[in-house]
Amino acid sequence: AAGIGERPTEDGPRLIAAVEINTLAGSVLARHGMGRDGEELHILGYGMDPDDSGLERRLAAQREGRRVRLEQTVACLRDHGAPIDEELGRLFDEAGPGSHDALGRPHVARALVRAGHAESIDDAFVRWIDHGRPCYVRREGMGPREAIDVIRDAGGVPVLAHSPAAPHRVEVIAELQSWGLAGLEVYYHTFVPKTVGRMARFALGRGLLATGGSDYHGDAMPYAESQATTYVPDAVAEKLIDAIEAARAGR
Repeated sequence: AAGIGERPTEDGPRLIAAVEINTLAGSVLARHGMGRDGEELHILGYGMDPDDSGLERRLAAQREGRRVRLEQTVACLRDHGAPIDEELGRLFDEAGPGSHDALGRPHVARALVRAGHAESIDDAFVRWIDHGRPCYVRREGMGPREAIDVIRDAGGVPVLAHSPAAPHRVEVIAELQSWGLAGLEVYYHTFVPKTVGRMARFALGRGLLATGGSDYHGDAMPYAESQATTYVPDAVAEKLIDAIEAARAGR
């Protein structure tokens, strides 16, 4: 991705890098009578200092948790007669050096399809690894408040990612804002125009930054396809960079 603090220009950077932290949101949702056990909220961190020691420490713990969960899931599938070791190994090779820490359930789902244990990515989740299915493994990790704190402490701007239910969860969003949430992902490749409009109005009404992104993780679809289906106005990036600069100045 392009330089974090550079403004998009006609010939210059068109992207702003972010870190996505998957958080365990069951407790905050339950307080407001919403959601289900194991539900996650994904928090994006824009503009963080990559050399921040606290950030690296918490992300290292997240990576270790992801590794353990992956191993437990693969072992469970093996025990249930759906081994994916060979296919997952090929996905590891395809991902290349330095990418293994990012491998998770979407890659398990792809391996299940390749191994003939599922007909599609969605089928793999529904049949094997989604919540309540035979090889669902509960994830351990940060809650939303901790993730927001980590992002802000590293000089970043915390944004709630791809959450179309946000306008119907006003109390939850208000609590996240009380912890320092600064934005809402409004432009997303699966959102239809009606959803984008609703999200944009909600973000404006709550005083939240509107952001947009491809949610590309090197899986499911080529980057070009993911990016082609996501329109984000340049003005959105300008406001986000202003927020990043303000966050850095306030450290």
